[in-house]
Amino acid sequence: MKNKLSNFFKKIIFLSVLIIPNIVNADFFKDITAKIADNPKRLSYGISVADIDQNGKYEFIVTGFGYPNLALSYENGKLINIANQNIFSDESRKTIGVAACDVDRDGYEEIYFLNTDTYSGTKKYSDRLIDLVGSKFLDMFEIKKNKEDLNLTAGRSVACVDRKGDGKYGIYVSNYGGPTRFYEIENKKIKDKSVNLNLDKVTGGRAVVSGHILTDRSDIFAANERGANFLLKNNNGVFEDLAFNYRVDDVIQNGRGTALSDILYRGRLDILSGNWQGYHRAYVLKDNQFKDIGNSKFDKPSRIRTIISADFDNDGYDEVFMNNIAEPNKLFKIIENGEFEEITLKTGLETDGYGTGAAVADIDNDGILELLVSRGESKEQTLTLYKAKIDRQTKYLRIKPINKFGAPARGATVTLLSNQRKHSKTIDSGSGYLCQMEPVAHYGIRKNEKDFKVEVKWTNGSKDLIKIDSLNQTIIVKQK
Repeated sequence: MKNKLSNFFKKIIFLSVLIIPNIVNADFFKDITAKIADNPKRLSYGISVADIDQNGKYEFIVTGFGYPNLALSYENGKLINIANQNIFSDESRKTIGVAACDVDRDGYEEIYFLNTDTYSGTKKYSDRLIDLVGSKFLDMFEIKKNKEDLNLTAGRSVACVDRKGDGKYGIYVSNYGGPTRFYEIENKKIKDKSVNLNLDKVTGGRAVVSGHILTDRSDIFAANERGANFLLKNNNGVFEDLAFNYRVDDVIQNGRGTALSDILYRGRLDILSGNWQGYHRAYVLKDNQFKDIGNSKFDKPSRIRTIISADFDNDGYDEVFMNNIAEPNKLFKIIENGEFEEITLKTGLETDGYGTGAAVADIDNDGILELLVSRGESKEQTLTLYKAKIDRQTKYLRIKPINKFGAPARGATVTLLSNQRKHSKTIDSGSGYLCQMEPVAHYGIRKNEKDFKVEVKWTNGSKDLIKIDSLNQTIIVKQK
């Protein structure tokens, strides 16, 4: 009897040895927060990814609510804050939204910081539009001629829109309890053109994304609170709201995290829309209407903030990261036919995290995306940084479209064509909720995938097709 029990326990121990490594290896993310050199507790909100010092490298731009705005650059294995000018850091103001794009067509991106010192309606401090002149940062709104149209309404998100497809970016400001703004530079002066463009709507503005949603130009989807969402079709640079027609108005829900994603891997962008303590949506366009194809686990209500669609583990299928506040985060993989498969999180779950924003970038240039999460709002917390735990043998391809002025082509669509898929990604225009991703289309490569081509659809609707001869590289595609 003793021998039988002894053999039984030996088998249990042997099986445990086999199982335990599998459990450990099953953890999707690894925590690399230690790479952030100086990481005090603070109130952080939106994050953008842009090149603030025009040296060809991207930084994570992290907003601070009564704390300094940061520009985290990857140097010698660490993320180091290189923002050392007061006009950029701006800790006396309360910044929550941020987006970058080339508004003056000089080939470099300006940075729009959206400040909110009150919940709704009129606010004390205006927003900033930061430009680098020589080695100094300048707030373009502080120039006398630009003070006529300051945004003095509480806002949330901001996105860049090349409405005419000519590389002249305007900035859509999603305000709360006051009219939407749309800023462009005209005759070297910043002007709010929202009235002329049919955009000056008053609502509880939250998230906004722009890209090829309905047309060959930059359309806009805005997720709102206490009112209907907007789906703004671009008609020769002027916008028409068709949210009700396309069934994405979602009037009884309160919008938050939003992203454009090719949910069916069919070569077109659809909409992921998260709702605050309401049902989340995976909107796919079918028969001139958007239909929610999310399953019950994905749709389940949560305290959602940011939603990100990206291939973190380089397997060729996008994951959807759902950043919640004061509630565990969630992660799903979009497999074939738009099926959402939940991935159990341990690292990155952040059950005690007050998540306010998140963004992705291959900040260390190794072909694997980093995920930076900002936290705060009602509790000061540090930033957190994650990366997928994956086999270094995985392959990837990164496409970086540059427009005719030499700036990132925000709002362009990149489509990977292979023997297995037709997979579109947007070059992020910004602020699916407060945040903006790197302006690069990142693809992991599937098993036995071959015959690669890439199509870039520019903001004017024209297309370029490129044959891909080798992987594991970033290819810069310049608009002709």
